[in-house]
Amino acid sequence: MFGLFGRKKPAANPYVKQEDPQTFRVRVRTLGHGDVVEFRFTKAAHIGADEGGGYLFRKPVVSSQHFDRGELVVRFDPRYNVTATEGEGVEFIPVSDWED
Repeated sequence: MFGLFGRKKPAANPYVKQEDPQTFRVRVRTLGHGDVVEFRFTKAAHIGADEGGGYLFRKPVVSSQHFDRGELVVRFDPRYNVTATEGEGVEFIPVSDWED
């Protein structure tokens, strides 16, 4: 009976941190040399519409130390809840490992 009239908030993604209503952060480690690269992105400037009715952030990754290359993708539902994280040449670092 509890929760009958309210919507359940989806669980937060372990790899993407929402700093405020408009801003997200993610950290990845390159598979080549293990360089850590952080991205900060916003709804207005960096996230685009996806064909399924949600949103998408896609970014090439180039580490500054060894110039390792990869790509990351963060998918959102229509309410900007993170639904998936995908990476090529990178692994996502959990927020719990880098949160201040």
